[in-house]
Amino acid sequence: MDSTEYGLQRWNDLASRILDGEACSREEATAVLEADDVEIPALLAAAFQIRHHYFGRKVQLYFLQNAKSGLCPEDCGYCSQSKISEAAIPKYVMSDEATLMAGAQRAYESKAKTYCIVASGRGPTQRELQHVASTVRKIKEAYPLHICACLGLLEPEDARVLKDAGVDRINHNLNTSETYHEEIVTTHTYADRVATLKAARDVGLELCSGGIIGMGEQNSDVVDMALSLREFQVESIPVNFLHPIDGTPLAGKRDLSPLDCLRALCMFRFTNPQTELRIAGGRELHLKSLQSQALYAANSLFVSDYLTTTGQPPQEDVSMIEDLGFEIVLAGGEIAVESCETAATAD
Repeated sequence: MDSTEYGLQRWNDLASRILDGEACSREEATAVLEADDVEIPALLAAAFQIRHHYFGRKVQLYFLQNAKSGLCPEDCGYCSQSKISEAAIPKYVMSDEATLMAGAQRAYESKAKTYCIVASGRGPTQRELQHVASTVRKIKEAYPLHICACLGLLEPEDARVLKDAGVDRINHNLNTSETYHEEIVTTHTYADRVATLKAARDVGLELCSGGIIGMGEQNSDVVDMALSLREFQVESIPVNFLHPIDGTPLAGKRDLSPLDCLRALCMFRFTNPQTELRIAGGRELHLKSLQSQALYAANSLFVSDYLTTTGQPPQEDVSMIEDLGFEIVLAGGEIAVESCETAATAD
């Protein structure tokens, strides 16, 4: 049996056991990240068995609105908005209601199911919190969008305010393993992040939490993060690939190949089989021409731009999804039937 046949049998067997209810072990997850390049097609085929079982051929789109940019007191080494960053980015206080409402309209027109309101900073002030809550109520009246808020560290009462306003989900990424966390930020702890996830869960909010790959961590750190997310039973995992922005401490760091990214996505699918898995920041930069292949493991992606970096036009994402024969799930649960030409005119 050659290596290709061995890989096909090996990963098919793992997928079958996971579909039978067996949890992917730490050793198996590590083996996925260490798989030989020639095994990638077999890995993707096995990951797709699991993806198809739980999500069919559906793809969910997310639209991100950077509601407050820069001006952050945290020292996250990967972030262009941190206090130690010298990146040339826009800096502005919390966006007004009209701007956030306009973002919701763009999200809806871009076929996004979820609208993500993201603000830089350690955590929201009470004024910012009430502003977001008030605007979310109006968005919910105007559009059938799922709302995800990413506002930094939250106290339990903050989470309650957002829940009562109609926010569906909180995003707060673990970013990496507990062991590696101090290597990327020192102004808050891994425990602080866990506390925010707990506060959100305690009031009934869905959890969106993932991380960034390519910051200098080891494979063991990526596996630790995936297993922690499984333990927290998060509803959604965004997998970001480091975009090394000039002016940040990690500028110029390019450790990932497109195949590394595919291996990581397969590992997250094996370890979190029923969880929505999203291809997030850095996908255009690192996956390059293999972006479409990532959707055999993942079942959601961001459309349009990210926080301080640009993405490819939404119509290109729609075309990529249609070319795969996949379906876009719209806000409200409907399946998109318009062509990519129609989607393009919405922008």
